[in-house]
Amino acid sequence: MTELPSDVMMLLSYVNMKLRDCYGSLDEMCSDMQIDRHWLEERLGSVGFQYNKVQNKFW
Repeated sequence: MTELPSDVMMLLSYVNMKLRDCYGSLDEMCSDMQIDRHWLEERLGSVGFQYNKVQNKFW
């Protein structure tokens, strides 16, 4: 599993950068980086962010 930032705002920035620059979808990123998608969505959702499939980012 890829080491991710522990701070939720840094995590948001990191994930959105990866989605923008390297991956066409959240599933693709999670699979490639061995990240549990459910955990990631729960973590970012705990402070109000949701994944937008059309925009391919959390906001």
